[in-house]
Amino acid sequence: MMLNYLRWLTRQKRRKADAGVTLIEMMVVLVIIAVVAAMVVPNVIGRPDEARVTVAQSDMRAIAGALEIYRLDNRTYPNTAQGLAALVTRPTVPPEPVSWASGGYLSAMPQDPWGGAYVYRFPGAQGRFDLVTLGADGQPGGEGVNADIAFGAVETAGG
Repeated sequence: MMLNYLRWLTRQKRRKADAGVTLIEMMVVLVIIAVVAAMVVPNVIGRPDEARVTVAQSDMRAIAGALEIYRLDNRTYPNTAQGLAALVTRPTVPPEPVSWASGGYLSAMPQDPWGGAYVYRFPGAQGRFDLVTLGADGQPGGEGVNADIAFGAVETAGG
């Protein structure tokens, strides 16, 4: 009986050594996570403006693609009076489209990342059409995050 008790006691000691995580081990893991977060977070937090510029550039490429499809269907781009809304709903302002796609060319008109509308002009001063976002301040011109971003500049920069 004593032998059985010793075997049981030995098994209990082995189980306790393997059972669970010590406070020291948890503290080491938390310190490692904190160090990694301290290195990564400042690099990610400081870039929301760069992300907004990238989103604006992507939106303008998508809008320009929809404008090209509109032109292929209707032999011309929507004029300034029709605006970008012509990509979402059939224009009623002349000249009415010859072959407007049912369902439109965009499911919804995107706003720029700062909540403003994209500015569209046809014919354009800089090319076949002008497509611009006015930046964070919503005013023409500006510097930094307030600077205008034009589609022609996106085409040149993006290839």
